[in-house]
Amino acid sequence: MTEATPALDRISCPADLRNLSPAQLRQIADEVRRELIAVVSETGGHLGAGLGVVELTVALHHLFETPKDKIIWDVGHQVYPHKILTGRRDRMHTIRQGGGLSGFSKRAESEYDPFGAAHASTSVSAALGFAVARDLDGLDHHVVAVIGDGALTGGMAFEGLNNAGDKAHNLIVILNDNEMSIAPPVGAVSKYLSRIFATRQFMEMRRFGEQIEESLPPPFNAVATRLSELADEYAQKTIGDGGIFRDLGFRYIGPIDGHNMDELVTAIRYARDHDNKGPILLHVQTAKGKGYPYAEKSADKYHGVGQFDVETGKLQKSAPSAPSYTKVFSDSLIQAAQKDRRVVAVTAAMPSGTGLDKFAQEFPNRCFDVGLAEQHAVTFAAGLAAEGYRPFAAIYSTFLQRAFDSIVHDVAIQTLPVRFAIDRAGYVGADGSTHCGAFDLSYLGCIPGMTIMAPADEAELVHMVKTAVEWDEGPIAFRYPRGAGTGVELPLEGEVLKPGVGRVLREGTHAAILSCGTRLADCLVAADSLQQQNIDVTIADARFVKPLDADMVCQLARNHEILVTVEEGSIGGFAAQVSHLLAETGLFDSGLKFRPMVMPDAFIDQDSPQRQIVQAKLDAAHIETLVLGLVGNSGST
Repeated sequence: MTEATPALDRISCPADLRNLSPAQLRQIADEVRRELIAVVSETGGHLGAGLGVVELTVALHHLFETPKDKIIWDVGHQVYPHKILTGRRDRMHTIRQGGGLSGFSKRAESEYDPFGAAHASTSVSAALGFAVARDLDGLDHHVVAVIGDGALTGGMAFEGLNNAGDKAHNLIVILNDNEMSIAPPVGAVSKYLSRIFATRQFMEMRRFGEQIEESLPPPFNAVATRLSELADEYAQKTIGDGGIFRDLGFRYIGPIDGHNMDELVTAIRYARDHDNKGPILLHVQTAKGKGYPYAEKSADKYHGVGQFDVETGKLQKSAPSAPSYTKVFSDSLIQAAQKDRRVVAVTAAMPSGTGLDKFAQEFPNRCFDVGLAEQHAVTFAAGLAAEGYRPFAAIYSTFLQRAFDSIVHDVAIQTLPVRFAIDRAGYVGADGSTHCGAFDLSYLGCIPGMTIMAPADEAELVHMVKTAVEWDEGPIAFRYPRGAGTGVELPLEGEVLKPGVGRVLREGTHAAILSCGTRLADCLVAADSLQQQNIDVTIADARFVKPLDADMVCQLARNHEILVTVEEGSIGGFAAQVSHLLAETGLFDSGLKFRPMVMPDAFIDQDSPQRQIVQAKLDAAHIETLVLGLVGNSGST
């Protein structure tokens, strides 16, 4: 049963927070935290980061006139408390579900979300854009960027800080320093922040100055003004560890206890009302998972969760019928690394998501988490490959697209054998369009010298990991989806596949279906249904997107009037490779009916993966319908 929330019940929008006292704000924060835990326990979703920013979120909406004032969130999974306070409380039970709220900030969802954020390190750049637009329009509202949960390890964050610090525009950047991203912190930036000491003297001087200013009439309150100036000078001189931000052009304030409402309100009010031109950085220290003991003890485990029992913290997981593709990849890579010391692994702040946490346990000196920095991860892997190592860059499809330039210039042009293990290929369910792995076949397929594989099931993935280990002819990639495999028996050890060779699983006469990746299972279901209607269909598995099995594709085209390709990828991927071959060989001129089945040219919001597949018309029923229509039009019986 959900606990009573009498104070929160009186808040319908952020304006209702404006006149509350710090004690009342603390009560609101406590109730938001309880409600957040209750909601996520039933829906699943991101928990730890939201728990850490409850007080900060309440204080921001208390002090700023949102939505007139703009709050730009980074890594948008922090925004659950923000959603509760901005008119979406009654829909929180729909979060990350079909037709429900997004798990991230989203412009189309609310006027309180001025900028969407699902990938990290974007807030400062976007906020600077908002600030410049405001100044060009002659307006005077505030712009605040909230960056944190590891986003400062991304290079784009420093690009934004560098540009913003060089401008005279008023901008507030709040660094939510929870000493975490999704996993424990890595890198020099994290160590740098951890060295900063809490300058309570500064905040005490600031509070004392404000009290004097309020109690004394002019001109005596000039003493308070001077005291404030001395506090600023003290901060600039004694917060030596904040020098990196100061040197970038920011006035640095902090660190502030992000769970002390009095300190937060005082510090944010000072940043808001400070009349100096130029940007301010407010360093706020928070604890990921704050207020829920199980999340505090295991912040990475409770970063994103399924349903769980609030009282015990026990996650309610149903036993999968088959191991996940991620686990199969991890186990296969560990097996390879046991036999070859040159096998190393690289991840960008996603060790558990990519399965490399288990690899790191086995080989702690051969697994490298570089933080939220995909471009650096790829070039770092290129350096390892140049020295004879066999690096596997395990990165989600949606995040790897951020490293496209490095893939081209630092890997492909130099013919370096970096192995790209691309997790979360295709639809990803509750994470929606921002995390959908739609484009990897398209943006990798156009790169010269790139070899690309797509396993039809988890057994094929084992073979492709082995193939990648033994591959030294340039960059090689293999993509696989989120979730459990099909339940096929796994080989004890992978086999090296012959490059550019697919396989035919079933022979037919009326049409040929050429599958790329895990859509093969639906192709086989469709073929079974068509067989019952006296339509024989050939089913082939491409295995390789590039190089394409030209002999197999041409044979399918010559022996059938109809050729359908099926892939869980965007326009410009596998089907583009096939159609280019058909055009080059003149097989289109023979009257071949070629139809590509790809993801629609649209972003599909969060839902279950299977419903997303149906919406994209890539399921067995739609495959069957397409073939039926083509066979009927051809006059075949």
